[in-house]
Amino acid sequence: MNETALTVHQTARPHGFPTAGHFAFVESALPRPPAGSALVHNLYWSVDPYHREMMDDVPGGFALGAPLEGRTIGRVITSRTPHLAEGEIVFHRQGWRTHSVVTPEEIRRLPRFDGVPLTAYLGILGGTGLTAYVGLTRIARLREGEDLFVSAAAGGVGTATGRFARLLGAGRLVGSAGSAAKADHLVREVGYDAVFDYHDGPAADLLGKVAPDGIDVFVDNVGGEQLSAAVGALREFGRIVRIGTISQYNTPAAPPPRFNHADIVEKSLRMEGFLVSNHRDVQEELYEFTVPHLQSGRLALDETVVDGFEGIVEAFLGMLRGENTGKIIVRDRTEALSDRSGQRF
Repeated sequence: MNETALTVHQTARPHGFPTAGHFAFVESALPRPPAGSALVHNLYWSVDPYHREMMDDVPGGFALGAPLEGRTIGRVITSRTPHLAEGEIVFHRQGWRTHSVVTPEEIRRLPRFDGVPLTAYLGILGGTGLTAYVGLTRIARLREGEDLFVSAAAGGVGTATGRFARLLGAGRLVGSAGSAAKADHLVREVGYDAVFDYHDGPAADLLGKVAPDGIDVFVDNVGGEQLSAAVGALREFGRIVRIGTISQYNTPAAPPPRFNHADIVEKSLRMEGFLVSNHRDVQEELYEFTVPHLQSGRLALDETVVDGFEGIVEAFLGMLRGENTGKIIVRDRTEALSDRSGQRF
């Protein structure tokens, strides 16, 4: 067991795109859990787009000079409560650190399913997959045969949305991504019918080429120009599922998207955003829907895994730059060795 702990602190508020200089790795002695709590050695960390929003001076945002937080899976190594056993694997939100002190109320025990790796609980079985599933089933209320457009289709939510939409019986499935290589991967591996590189021209023109007959649902992770294009492409009674606005996270002064607001009325469109934290009651349904498909091989994991906690900041910045395909996860180096040897908990 390591004798020291590392945490990541935010040191300054970014103006625009964050850099490694906005973070600091802080070393300390291993924390001693007080009575009623336990010490967890973290094994897997999630870095997510919403972390960028939390870096700004906003209510509930990250405090400067304090450990950041995020979704994490770890092993209990010291327990001072009968409710957490040493060796137990737990999910909690005190991430961006190698070790965390948690109480039983702050953790969630993960069900274990044969053939399903732990990383899935930070991806398609975690907040990422829950976002995609809620967006399709609760917000869009997707019906069989309907055509979808998904922006940022190569990200964690975008790949999960594509795979779930296929399983739910979607019709034509189109998306946008940041490179030709990603577009090709989404068509070959994930199940999209067509994907355009949003760098190649005006979004309305590119969307018109891949979906010349229009779309029924737009799952929006980006906002901006692509949202404007989708409003024009939506058919009567179309729905827009607003998940994120990553195109503006690092450009807060960018003008809002412009579109014909009359389309909302004339085509009876519905636009709805949501926070996945308000849909925790769907978690068990997500397991019931997803796990059999994972076990059968019909559903694959889309992951970019970075080995070593020391790479967590670069993994986060790389995600903001769009360098990942699927969910990006940081893995402790000891787990990298056991994963490669085929060992599981």
